[in-house]
Amino acid sequence: MLLPGLIAAYLATAGVVLAKNGFVATPINFTTERGHANTTVRFKQVPNGICETRQDVKSYSGYVDTEDNEHMFFWFFEARKQRKKAPLTVWFNGGPGSSSMIGLFQENGPCRVNPDGELHDNGHSWSEVSNMLFIDQPVTTGFSYSKVGPVVYNTVSGSVVRKLDSNDCPTNLTRHEACATLSLPDQSNPPTTTKQVPPAVWKTIQGFLGAFPDYTNASLHLTTESYGGHYAPAIAAYILDQNKKQSQDTVRLHLDSVMIGNGWYDPKVQYQAYYNFTVSPGNTYDLSPFNETISQQMYENLYGEGACLDRLDECYSSKSNKVCRKADAYCAQNVEALLDNYAERDEYDMRELSPDPFPYGNYVDYLNIERVQSAIGAFQNYSESSAIVSKAFTRTGDDGRREGAIKNLKSVLQQGVGVTLYAGDADYNCNWLGGEVVAHKVGGKEFYSAGYTDMESASSQTPGEVKQAGNLSFVRIYYSGHEVPFYQPVAALELLNRTIHRTDLATGQVIVSDSYKTTGSTLSEYRQGNGTVLYHRIPANTTYNTHTHRPNL
Repeated sequence: MLLPGLIAAYLATAGVVLAKNGFVATPINFTTERGHANTTVRFKQVPNGICETRQDVKSYSGYVDTEDNEHMFFWFFEARKQRKKAPLTVWFNGGPGSSSMIGLFQENGPCRVNPDGELHDNGHSWSEVSNMLFIDQPVTTGFSYSKVGPVVYNTVSGSVVRKLDSNDCPTNLTRHEACATLSLPDQSNPPTTTKQVPPAVWKTIQGFLGAFPDYTNASLHLTTESYGGHYAPAIAAYILDQNKKQSQDTVRLHLDSVMIGNGWYDPKVQYQAYYNFTVSPGNTYDLSPFNETISQQMYENLYGEGACLDRLDECYSSKSNKVCRKADAYCAQNVEALLDNYAERDEYDMRELSPDPFPYGNYVDYLNIERVQSAIGAFQNYSESSAIVSKAFTRTGDDGRREGAIKNLKSVLQQGVGVTLYAGDADYNCNWLGGEVVAHKVGGKEFYSAGYTDMESASSQTPGEVKQAGNLSFVRIYYSGHEVPFYQPVAALELLNRTIHRTDLATGQVIVSDSYKTTGSTLSEYRQGNGTVLYHRIPANTTYNTHTHRPNL
């Protein structure tokens, strides 16, 4: 999740567009197919070694043209095992405006780029157990584009400064300006709210299945993280609604599960969780980032008259863009940002000081290499985050709205769709204490009465705890920041495998029925202590050890 007032800071540290190889040449040699839902699909087979390194496994990338000036980028990877029988898992990142290449290259895709810039195989890729479809959405995010052109952009904010008449980069650029091929803001029309997101994602899946009909009957699984806590419930509900309509030139999507990591679901719940995570009752790493004065300031900024909660209540009731925009800006700057302002710790892994080198960001450079862009058919330079999308959502205050996440999750559960909510417990941004409250609201008394039990794993250590009642699960993953598959790759793959096969998340051995329920403590009580907390900054090229849960120093 990227919050107003913090977007620029995130972009400055993330590396927005690193177009070191200049403008993007218009790609050629696409195969073009007609997709379902009145879409056109343009794609090419990606050579092995661009990401997937195993010679017997294929991958394809390209675009589903869903509307005029709406061209949605996808990258598909065959399952490494039993690919004809494997399910189809769709992954998208959050933001709003964060590219799904983050998930592909930093988390659960078949390849990683090390701090030294070298590509290597990911043995814990989610394609080990499922066919994987990564989608850059909404339009202008990542490689998805509207109408592109040569531009000068600001390397700090990611915003386009001006359009150029040709692919000639001016020589009089300022320190924070560079040239690239990007979507043109005045000719882009991205969604401005979560409710506007689902149609393009649904059409992208429909288009893909039209071009790749072998996967039409596979079970479908939506997976995401962060702002995906807004996106996924809305997309899942939309898919089920479209299935009921079964309009002409579409196919039924066999939605079987929704899996969300460290999601941003309900701002009123989760802004309060910032106080819970840092002050009372605090986190399980024995890390108290604030003195008494700042702790009291956070409390007053939350609960004082006219403060964060009052403003969110007004947003929820009025649904006014102006009211919601002001509410979220206030809460972001006066509640969430206190960690950045006074503790200088990484919101996405509070054990680390900022700037945090994890997960590795070198893949951004890699995706802006000319031969890589040519191989995948990219129409624009790569950005981790779309300034166009983030600005569009900021204008409506979408981040400060709950947008029916809990209501939609309840609905899809009632329609037989499995829901797995998981959270790395070192993440402050969308922390597990808030996620746990959301899970209880989704599941009600029946879920609350279930108990936490250890998650069994092929890992040498217990990776976390599971609370499950029927098809709803909440999983707390230990020693993990915001992007769980980076920090706990074995456990993340096991969670996916158990979710898609409808086995219990604790052991993977029991087929889950409506009456299944874990037993144990109602609330999670495990404490790590501060053994993995760092009190000094570490070099940018440091690697992370997933066994010791510390940097390799």
